[in-house]
Amino acid sequence: MNLKKKKALAAKTLGVGKGRIVFLVPRLDEIKEAITKQDMRDLHKEGAILIKTIKGRKTKKKSGRRGYGKVKIIVNTRKKDYIVLTRKFRGMVKDLLNKGIISKENSLELRKKIKNKQFKSKSHFNEQLKVKEY
Repeated sequence: MNLKKKKALAAKTLGVGKGRIVFLVPRLDEIKEAITKQDMRDLHKEGAILIKTIKGRKTKKKSGRRGYGKVKIIVNTRKKDYIVLTRKFRGMVKDLLNKGIISKENSLELRKKIKNKQFKSKSHFNEQLKVKEY
């Protein structure tokens, strides 16, 4: 006797998984005749349908998090420093280009130098450009 559909109906009605539903063998004829959700609720109250208890851990344990793309702390500070400096220098190059102080070709060369970390600070950048005011 195949009771998969009855088990699915009972699971949906009682709000549990199919694996937790247990039918009592002596009362299988009653369960076989049940076709509505109310029938399943009544059979559960009478004790013909049992629900297994949950075993094991209920919640997933969180593993330790590092952040910033799971990079180790030593690398992380270098990465952050690089990002901050690069953004600053690229903004400066963009401003100089908009003001017309440097040409498009020069800006591309400067961006390559920024990517290669040739500038240590804003003053070093200005010194390399020989620009008095920025």
